[in-house]
Amino acid sequence: MLSVKNLTLGVRENESDIEIIKNITLDFPDDSFIAITGPNGGGKSTLARLIAGIRTPSAGQILLDGEDITGLGVTERARRGISFAFQQPVRFKGLQVKDLIRIAAGRDLSIVEACEYLSAVGLCARDYIDREINASLSGGELKRIEIATVLARGTRISVFDEPEAGIDLWSFQNLIQVFRKMRETLKGTIIIISHQERILEIADSIVVISGGEVSAEGPKEEILPKLLGTGDASSVCDRFIN
Repeated sequence: MLSVKNLTLGVRENESDIEIIKNITLDFPDDSFIAITGPNGGGKSTLARLIAGIRTPSAGQILLDGEDITGLGVTERARRGISFAFQQPVRFKGLQVKDLIRIAAGRDLSIVEACEYLSAVGLCARDYIDREINASLSGGELKRIEIATVLARGTRISVFDEPEAGIDLWSFQNLIQVFRKMRETLKGTIIIISHQERILEIADSIVVISGGEVSAEGPKEEILPKLLGTGDASSVCDRFIN
C-alpha cells in the first residue's frame, strides 16, 4: 500500500514562506481507483509530483508497503512500480512511438504487441507506430501515447495528472473506457488528478484537495453527491467541477 504521512511542501516566494502542501496524510490501498480533485491551485498536481518523486517534500513521509521512499528519486520509484503520466506529455525528437512503448514495457515487444497498446487508447496503430514523438503530434495524441506507455508498463501504482487536458470529446470518451479497462485488468492502484465528473464517477474513492489540505475524502458514493451540489460541500465545490 502507498501512504503519505504528514506530507508538507513549503516554498520561498517574495520573501515569504508559503506552504503548498500542508500536513497531508492519506492511504492509497492496493487495487483501488482514487480520484483527487479540487480547485485550481489547490495542490493536487503538486501532491502527484511528490508521490512520483518529481518534487521533494519539506517534511513528512511517503511509504510504499511500509518502506520509506521519501528520499528516492523518480527512477528508483519507477523501479518500485510507480508510473507517472504528465498533464503535458514530454516530446522525444528522434524516438519513434514503437520504441517508446518497448522502453516502457521493458522488453522487445513485437510490432503487433506494441500496436495493441495503441489500439487500446483509440489510436490507429498503422498510422502511429512509426511516428516520431515530436511536434508533429497534437497534445491529445501525445496524451494517448503516454497512456499507452503506462499500460505497457503495467505497474502497481499509476498516477495520472489531469489526463483529460487538451484532448477532444471523442478522445475523452475513449479515455474513460481505457481507465475502466485498466481498473479491470491491471489489478493495480490508479490515482487520477481530475476535475471531470465522468472520471470521478468511475473511481472507488475521492479525495478533495483545497488550499494544500484535504478538505474531504471518502467513498465515491459519499463524496460525489456533495461535489455535484446535492450536499453540504456544494458551496465549496461548485467552483471547480466542470
